[in-house]
Amino acid sequence: MGSKKPYIVAIFIQITFAGMSLMSKAAFATGMNTYIFLFYRQAAGSLILVPLTLLLKGKERRPLSFKQLCHIFLISLIGITLAMNAYGVAIDYTSATLGAAAFNCLPVSTFIFAVLLRMEKVNLKKAAGIAKVAGMMICMGGAAILAFYKGPYLKPLISHPLFQIEESQTNITSTSQKSWMLGCFFLLVATTTWGIWFVLQARFLKGYPHPVEFMCAQTVMSVAQCFVVAIIMERDPLEWKLGWNVRLYAVLYCGILVIGIANNAQCWVIKEKGPVFQAMMMPLNLVATIIGSQLFLAEGIYLGSIIGASLLVTSLYSVLWGKSKELVVTPTNQDQPSPDSPQQKESQESTNRTQVDSTLV
Repeated sequence: MGSKKPYIVAIFIQITFAGMSLMSKAAFATGMNTYIFLFYRQAAGSLILVPLTLLLKGKERRPLSFKQLCHIFLISLIGITLAMNAYGVAIDYTSATLGAAAFNCLPVSTFIFAVLLRMEKVNLKKAAGIAKVAGMMICMGGAAILAFYKGPYLKPLISHPLFQIEESQTNITSTSQKSWMLGCFFLLVATTTWGIWFVLQARFLKGYPHPVEFMCAQTVMSVAQCFVVAIIMERDPLEWKLGWNVRLYAVLYCGILVIGIANNAQCWVIKEKGPVFQAMMMPLNLVATIIGSQLFLAEGIYLGSIIGASLLVTSLYSVLWGKSKELVVTPTNQDQPSPDSPQQKESQESTNRTQVDSTLV
């Protein structure tokens, strides 16, 4: 059972992330403001992360300098406030399935920025380098198809969803081409800023290798940032009220399950099996979202979305294959430290800390 735990937890994580797209879409379909939703979501997550961080930290103090706080504020602004607001608007304008498909772009977009900042290298003389470049090209092609080609609309198999929302609010056939392309543009903004976010986090953690405290600080700062954005965009007090309905359930789900549990579970999976294993599980998010859209929202799908999402999954595996081939290193230097040496252990622990926080969503 012990060897199966990472697989079970990884599947749980992807189903939880799929639920995030579905619950967000359900809340937006009832008319909830996307900016207010994100503020409540981050606030709920902070109520979980702050006590958890204090519990794990104990009496150990790791003070942050003013410069580090400014860096965290900027990183939070880019990767959480800007990215999540763009993602929320995109889900509102398109569909939960398309939002889930965008997650498959994250390893590719992150890799592109890592190459631009010379944190990654591409050798076109080797099969691994060709596979990574091919993956980037396929990713761009899939994104273009998602944005510009809809194709025939495939109706949902279930006409009585779990969430009783008016059909006109979730039926994406009524979405205009202009709104659809605008939603795809916001998805591009979200995946781009997430890619930058991951790279910036990796750099920051080289000097402050404490991912749990770092993530907690980001979340708390994002609460203030998201509140400013929400209060500017929506000042009607009635829009800020939460009742016992799908809006409250979506906020609690995303705050507790996604931010509080799934993100920390993802850290454990990456520690046990590595970042490549976790990334390989990402397409399960898309599959779970497609099934959930049918069961809970009665939301159909366009043929173009299926083709584009398939290309995104293909691009993901192409880049991961190339990356995994480059990670297979044959020891040729006897002066290299052994796997059990203190130097190698310290280097591996530092790498794991960076990889763990760089894959949090």
